[in-house]
Amino acid sequence: MRIKCILLVLALGFLHEAVHATPSPNVIVIMADDLGYGDLGCYGATELKTPNIDQLASNGLRFTQGYCSASTCTPTRFSLMTGKYAFRDPGTGVAPPNATALIQPGTETIASLLHRAGYATGIVGKWHLGLGNDPGPDWNGSLEPGPLEIGFDHCFLLPTTNDRVPCVFVEDHRVRNLDPKDPLWVGNSKPSPDHPTGMDPGVRAKLKMDWSHGHNQTVHNGIGRIGFFTGGHAARWRDEDLADTWVQESIQWIERHQNKPFFLIFAAHDIHVPRIPHERFQGRTELGFRGDAIVELDWCVGELVEALDRLKLTESTWIIFCSDNGPVLDDGYQDGATTKLGKHTPAGPFRGGKYSIYEGGTRTPFISCWPGTIEPGVSDKIVCTIDLAASLAARTGQKIPPNACPDSLNLLPALLGKPDAVGRDFLIQQPNRGTSLALRVGDWKVLSYANARPIKSLTFEKGEGRYELYNLACDPGERQNLATQHPERLEKMLAQLEAIKTSGHSRPPSADQRDP
Repeated sequence: MRIKCILLVLALGFLHEAVHATPSPNVIVIMADDLGYGDLGCYGATELKTPNIDQLASNGLRFTQGYCSASTCTPTRFSLMTGKYAFRDPGTGVAPPNATALIQPGTETIASLLHRAGYATGIVGKWHLGLGNDPGPDWNGSLEPGPLEIGFDHCFLLPTTNDRVPCVFVEDHRVRNLDPKDPLWVGNSKPSPDHPTGMDPGVRAKLKMDWSHGHNQTVHNGIGRIGFFTGGHAARWRDEDLADTWVQESIQWIERHQNKPFFLIFAAHDIHVPRIPHERFQGRTELGFRGDAIVELDWCVGELVEALDRLKLTESTWIIFCSDNGPVLDDGYQDGATTKLGKHTPAGPFRGGKYSIYEGGTRTPFISCWPGTIEPGVSDKIVCTIDLAASLAARTGQKIPPNACPDSLNLLPALLGKPDAVGRDFLIQQPNRGTSLALRVGDWKVLSYANARPIKSLTFEKGEGRYELYNLACDPGERQNLATQHPERLEKMLAQLEAIKTSGHSRPPSADQRDP
């Protein structure tokens, strides 16, 4: 009996050593903005070069069926953070300039899970999830709640997005470099009748980049924006410097935390409008500023990878590259994206783009790279950014409370390229506010519209009926609506979609993901 006990103790000791033989990796999630499936060389682009991202794909796993959860920015970012489909919570459409915090303190997030696992947690770049509480953000005071109240140790943010005011940086709880003698004001209407806007003919004639629709309120850096703001001049940024700033801040943060596990979200502003890359990138492609912004994004990735190499962190860092939604060309500015497109196909072989529940809206570049751990290759497993919370919780041994991250699935084996790993067998796709939803089950996909009115504006499309049904295996471009040919399948999938919508979760929690 004593010998058995000794053997058991030894076995447990060996097991403990085996579990801890591979330390928890550093994790960097690089989320591009409005980048389409066909916008990178590694996904078939021929009209521009993206060597750094292509190298990331060569060194890791490139997914051909990688998704974001929604075809606009705020809902995708909400789902990344919370592991919950954004349509489940009201007010999670594209956030206006004065939006208050969409994720309240006490919410379990991808950051809080990793913080509990001992990680340093940071986010640099675009936020667009609101700050503060009612009646609105205190731009001249403490901007809380925000990222620091939901699991992040540090944040350096573009508080909304670069086509919206205010055009300032937020560091932790405050606007950086704000002069109290020049207070910042943000509003939904003109602060005074003589406030200059992009609508004024004399002002419009002098704009650095003209607008095509919207984006004609307060002018900053020679560009019209959505919303109105005054003051805060010492705190304002220049569009051309955003990418450099994100890279500098991120590398400095990594250097400060290189001796412990860290989790960083690098939320790029590229290639969101207004597309004003740094002067050294302007003219680098034949595709206008949209193509130049993709090259700038590629440079950002290269700088981050080079910093990891310099700090000898390459083999201890897992990089996940993704996009918040599919591509858009004219999104409010006359920047040559449409006129200089040439042979480039931003959504690759897929239909639709940003704002759409066709594949082009949510199927995006998705790369998982961890040199020495992930075998390089190509994967056809279905994975989604909403699943990063549960997957990283599993990798770091964190249990998820029963009601948290209700739509996030543990796809760790698929993300690591393990043999016999499986991806999602179903996935919901939403546009902005979730009034229309799509459900993919295997190769079949149903699109359910809240009404039969034609959708017009921007790049997004809508087919001919209230419901559309496609078989993606033989029709990846979603051109042949099979709804009338397969009424039983249509009815079954619509019932499944409704069940997911009303249940409050995608699937009952499994023992390896949730606390009982």
